[in-house]
Formats: sequence, structure tokens, C-alpha cells
Amino acid sequence: MTTHEIAHAFTRLCAEGKLQEAQQFWSDDVVSVEAFPGEHQIARGREAVLQKQRIWSEGTTMHGMTCQGPFINGDQFSTVFELDCTGWDGKRQVMREVALYSVRDGAIAEERFFPLMG
Repeated sequence: MTTHEIAHAFTRLCAEGKLQEAQQFWSDDVVSVEAFPGEHQIARGREAVLQKQRIWSEGTTMHGMTCQGPFINGDQFSTVFELDCTGWDGKRQVMREVALYSVRDGAIAEERFFPLMG
């Protein structure tokens, strides 16, 4: 698949809330990079990224999500996520972030998250 095809299919699945299905586009050695330092800032490999997502999901209640895009440039694309969620601290908030994806060999090789900082 081309970057264009992956970007559109991946973004469509995310927008439909089908995040598990969207994982089919990851490479086995995908790297996920969060903006905040800590134990899970960088996850390397499909299993590590899935574990990072499980930890986030266990501590977060999702009330809604939107996904806009994709915005494509060469072998990269980005999306804008807006998450309405309640976190570990019990506070409900709306989070916005840009996610940048790099495609290599027909799969998403890296994802980086850029949260809107207030």
C-alpha cells in the first residue's frame, strides 16, 4: 500500500473508533513516541506499543473521540485527535493532539504525538 492509501484507511478507522483495526497498518517494529518524559515515552515494537495503549486505556474513561485528516506529505501523514476523557485523577478534560505517522515499506513505522499545551 502507498502512504496515501494507508493514511486514508488508517484515519477512517480511527475516526470510526476502530482503533484496534487500525493497528493492522503498524509494522512489527513500530516505534511510538509520546511528548512527555517517563517510562512509556518511547515504545519500540508492536507488543510494547500495545502494552502502552493498555496502560493508558486502563486508567482512562473515554467519553468521545474525533479524528481529522489525514494531512499527507511524502512518506508521512498526520491526524488531529480530540479526546473527551476522564483520567487517573478523576478529572474530565478534552485533549487535542497532532499525531505524525511515518510510513516505510508499506506500514506505519513510527508515530509521534504532539499534544496541544495550554
